[in-house]
Amino acid sequence: MAGAIAADAPMRSPAPAAERADLAAWLAVAAGTLGALMATLDISIVNSALPTIQGEIGATGTEGTWVATAYLVAEIVIIPMAAWFERLLGLRTFLLIAAGLFTAFSVICGLSDSLTMMIIGRVGQGFTGGAMIPTAQTIIATRLPRSQQPVGIAMFGVTAIMGPVIGPLIGGWLTENISWHYAFFINLPICAILVALLLVGLPHRRSHLDQLREADWLGVAGLALGLGGLTVLLEEGQRELWFASRLIWAMAGVSAVGFALLITGQLTAKRPVIKLSLLLDRQFGSVALMGMVLGVVLYGTAFVIPQFLAAIAGYNALQAGKIVLISGIPSLFMMAIVPILLKRIDIRIAVATGLAIMGGSALLDASLTADSVGGDFVVSQLMRGVGQILGMLFLSQAAIQSVPQQDAGDASGLFNSVRNLGGSLALAGISIIQDQRLWLHTRRIEETLSANSLAVQERIAGMAAMLGGQPAALRSLSQQIQGQALVMTYNDIFTIMGFGTLIIIPFVLFLRPLPKSSAPAAMH
Repeated sequence: MAGAIAADAPMRSPAPAAERADLAAWLAVAAGTLGALMATLDISIVNSALPTIQGEIGATGTEGTWVATAYLVAEIVIIPMAAWFERLLGLRTFLLIAAGLFTAFSVICGLSDSLTMMIIGRVGQGFTGGAMIPTAQTIIATRLPRSQQPVGIAMFGVTAIMGPVIGPLIGGWLTENISWHYAFFINLPICAILVALLLVGLPHRRSHLDQLREADWLGVAGLALGLGGLTVLLEEGQRELWFASRLIWAMAGVSAVGFALLITGQLTAKRPVIKLSLLLDRQFGSVALMGMVLGVVLYGTAFVIPQFLAAIAGYNALQAGKIVLISGIPSLFMMAIVPILLKRIDIRIAVATGLAIMGGSALLDASLTADSVGGDFVVSQLMRGVGQILGMLFLSQAAIQSVPQQDAGDASGLFNSVRNLGGSLALAGISIIQDQRLWLHTRRIEETLSANSLAVQERIAGMAAMLGGQPAALRSLSQQIQGQALVMTYNDIFTIMGFGTLIIIPFVLFLRPLPKSSAPAAMH
């Protein structure tokens, strides 16, 4: 709050100065929102360009999910630790380091010519970009007076919502008109502006490196090893035939050791890196569970839709990005009435409605055919935009209000982490389901095509006449079977996401109404 008071304010009348932030404070808020925009943008900027990226770095479809998953997993680890890094280094120093490293890792991604190099860059982007999301909320809370905080929150809310939505569009446009490399190089000028705003808008604060001795190093190591090992296990399990592989056994061991270290840190550290005991609270535990499921739908659909349009409808990256953008339209308009929504609508009704809309939008996409195109996603995407605001907005408020004030920072970090964890699990699950169900549907379709059937023989003969021989006809038939099986697989994925969302709606009964007098907390 002190940062919002002008340096030459008269001592006898501090109240008026505290009601209006100075230019430096607004520049700091602009820096925070710009950093958050860049970080959220890079979550999804690769989605529409992923088929092109996979081809150029030699990655398969299932391996390509790592390009998106690596970023999310790294974000999950760093978000709860951001408050500690801020206390350790000072807010400006921490953000300057994060912005600089984010730029460097973006260059690594843009120069990548192998999957390994790309994953290293994406992990680095996730660690450094994730740090800029909760710190943006900190800047709003500390640099703006309470009367002006709703403006800062609205600015942050727009960036948090629009970043993942416009990411595929920007990535698609750059891929089609310049090169996919510039989906990462675009961060260079943005980071330069961010650094300038940070230097002007945020005062330097003394670092407290003595806190290194008090850090929950067991929790830090456990969080990284546990989530990293679990993600590798889920991503590679299907391809490695699960526990027939030494890699999967090793990752299971790494994950088990990591979670054991995390639990030990919870029991022994003076201030754990992430306060898991909050999950034992009935309301916060319910909020976290619903947030995780919403993360599954949000990140899952944003990943699957561009993949479907590229593989089935033949869309390029830009065309697919335009379809993903549709969900941001209602979200953007609804952000303007956020304060009214929070005061007028009961949280249980809002969250239940949001979950129902999100689940319904996924089920609406579960009836795709081989002839489906981008227009078939318009209604479901508009529904998702509305459901995202009603569900995620109110849950983010409940996460803060359901715990004591001194635990609000831990609750915010934990809620954001479990939501991103839902996205990470969604991408890993999609990879598993896609492998298994594609094989199953392909076999079932083949079983219906008897070689002795006159209809099948006539069809192959007709195709042979058109395509110049039976080998070409059989290849074409195989491609048609694969295409139909892939459509059925995507329908299965949307069905699972839809029913999975509807199943958790009863958990809204554990929520308590939000205080009418409380100011809205920033959401991500």
